[in-house]
Amino acid sequence: MKIRVSGDRFKVVSALPLTTSSGKPVTGLPNQEGRDEAPYSFDARKPVSYDPNGLDTEGIVRAADGSFWLVDEYGPSLVHVSARGKVLKRFVPQGLKLRGADYPVVEALPGILLHRKTNRGFEGLAQLPGGDLVMAVQSPLSLPDEDAGEASRTARLLRFSPKKQAVTAEYAYRFDAVDVVDPGEDDTSELKISSVVAVGRDRLLVQERTDKAARLQAVTLNRRADILGGKWDKATTRPSLEQLDDPAAAGVPVLGKRLVVDLGTVSGVPDKIEGVATVDGRTLALINDNDFGMTDGAEAFDKHGRLVDSGVETTVTYVRLPRKH
Repeated sequence: MKIRVSGDRFKVVSALPLTTSSGKPVTGLPNQEGRDEAPYSFDARKPVSYDPNGLDTEGIVRAADGSFWLVDEYGPSLVHVSARGKVLKRFVPQGLKLRGADYPVVEALPGILLHRKTNRGFEGLAQLPGGDLVMAVQSPLSLPDEDAGEASRTARLLRFSPKKQAVTAEYAYRFDAVDVVDPGEDDTSELKISSVVAVGRDRLLVQERTDKAARLQAVTLNRRADILGGKWDKATTRPSLEQLDDPAAAGVPVLGKRLVVDLGTVSGVPDKIEGVATVDGRTLALINDNDFGMTDGAEAFDKHGRLVDSGVETTVTYVRLPRKH
């Protein structure tokens, strides 16, 4: 979608549908039974079929040649799309065994990503000035199990070279304590990365958030912090990276970070910020997720099965940073 913002309104200028190799529409349906969430009709009453072509896209950048790169939560996967919207190739974790897709699927990502938490695959995508891509896993991996992932504060970032069509580095990213990010919150599993933004060569802003709070951290991708292919990429390693209470003390080269802005202190910023983009060296554009106007639980629908709108609007908000980063 291409939008134009003018004052307090924004307008959809154009829409480019995603299609498979044969021109069929790409759906948003989950791919694999037993691995992905079960799909239902709009009223949540009727099961519908899984779709190996389906993508739960969460991040987008445009390459110099006009093509697009997207990240997806299901695989999790990195998807290359032509300037006309056709899926050219989908890169997935080794061992995923996704069958029946109507476009090329390549198992080129580390197999450790198969342990992503359900519906918490890639959520952030940034394009560095040299063309490399950085993908962020939304939450810590469920290693060795779901409980470990829920309690962990260590997520992973991956660097991908479009030229080599391969992951070239992996980094351990450490969340702040949940009550630091969101005072009063005590559930560590509420911590997520929803956006990463390139602000220079090997430099990123990483968004740490809960549904009610968000902070932006400045990070430099140091070569010495690369953990790709090491013991932390082995599912049999105990304790796992996610189980370590203090990864740095255990010898893990955790990425350094510096707080740039606490969005909770900025007037006018809504809850659940999931998209961050740079406008200029000191200005960011933020967009929230209104979850299609849905709430959780039975109150999401009335007695006739119709959606009860939450009233939460999608909002674009501009934030001026204290200084250039």
